[in-house]
Amino acid sequence: MASAYLSRTPSSTGNRKLFTFSCWFKKYSTGVDAGIFNQYENDNNYFRIRFRSDDRLQIDDKDSGSTIFSLILSRQSRDTSGFYHLVVAYDSAQSTAADRVKIYINGVLETALDTSAYPSQNANAFMNLAGHSVQIARTRPSGPHFLDGLMTHIHLADGTAYAASTFGEFDSNGVWKPKISPSVTYGTNGFFLKMDNSGNMGLDSSGQSNNLTTSGTITQAKDTPSNVFTTLNPLDTADATDFSSFLSEGNLTLGGSANDMGIRGTLGANSGKFYWEIKANDNGDTLGFATSDVRLQINSTSGSPAAGFWSIQSNGTGNSINICDNGVFTNNNALQGYASNAIIGIALDMDNGKAYCSFNGVFKDRANQTSDPANQTNPFFSSLPTDGTFIMPFTEHRNSGGSTFWNYGNGYFGTTAVTSAGTNASGNGIFEYDVPTGYTALSTRGLNT
Repeated sequence: MASAYLSRTPSSTGNRKLFTFSCWFKKYSTGVDAGIFNQYENDNNYFRIRFRSDDRLQIDDKDSGSTIFSLILSRQSRDTSGFYHLVVAYDSAQSTAADRVKIYINGVLETALDTSAYPSQNANAFMNLAGHSVQIARTRPSGPHFLDGLMTHIHLADGTAYAASTFGEFDSNGVWKPKISPSVTYGTNGFFLKMDNSGNMGLDSSGQSNNLTTSGTITQAKDTPSNVFTTLNPLDTADATDFSSFLSEGNLTLGGSANDMGIRGTLGANSGKFYWEIKANDNGDTLGFATSDVRLQINSTSGSPAAGFWSIQSNGTGNSINICDNGVFTNNNALQGYASNAIIGIALDMDNGKAYCSFNGVFKDRANQTSDPANQTNPFFSSLPTDGTFIMPFTEHRNSGGSTFWNYGNGYFGTTAVTSAGTNASGNGIFEYDVPTGYTALSTRGLNT
């Protein structure tokens, strides 16, 4: 959401002693203040849920300058690859202090706290108050701080304290997943935001008509708790390089000046067939994939590359492309370099140890012959392991300026939607060009098909 958020100002006061907030969210950044939820009047009167810059969740409340309660989890939440589910249940009538504020993450009650100043019994929180703005993906005071990430299935229940099991459940594999239509009493100021309506992202689906207003630009993503798509992974970089100043737009845009710094994607595969696209505005970047266990070092894919990397690199509109093939570097004169805004497609066939590259929708091999991923003809790479080794998307960012955009199925290059949606992705992801038959998006649903 970056600097976008949703807000609503209640017209009547609800229950200040009993309420629940629940949401699914995905963080794109670590080490920064990130807002989840708040109701705010000023720096002396507020309720807020936020991540501090040390990636610990803090929930605190002030009324007339006095701290009603303050809780800070001991655990750090630094995963940028998947969704978290958060439930905060407030019931100040409870006789046991620790029962007055309960925090659940992914269905588990959190009990390890760095700070545990609980509210007194029957204390009013600064919540469900008329005339004070409720905000999603933003917090005050000392900010505002916005969430750089995704949110979905956002619930506020006014008048009931629910456990996490109301909103989610474990599947047969032990994975916590959302209940799409939970049984919830929302009360006076409650709402349910599914965040799946591009025409009105603040549409209340609770039946209470407590719609929220959007501020800034919110992009609807295909990425959901039920189907998580690949992104670039800021926690998996060459020599632990800090990519925070290079990544944006959900860790799918890579820009700024770098020095041959590599970064892997968040998901990989050791079997199956997968497709993704890259708009190569920075035509000096190497584009490809790598094994999951090879060490990422600065300048791994040019000159004398390390084994475990496969990539292509254009010299712009020149008459050649640099190729890194599992430790072998060549300059290929049969293919002309691709210019900025070219869309490169990668079709990864882990079942047969092959990969194919398309240039603006046309698959070609190194000899500039037409190739066909569906029929396994003329692959660009044919040395991929088929012994169970995991392969993950990889790029090495050059310092030539510009930005490169990845589309793993969300249907956007940066903030620009694809211009002509392709086909054959089996309903899993949206791409610019047709996806080869038998291939799908590199997402959790794609990995399980």
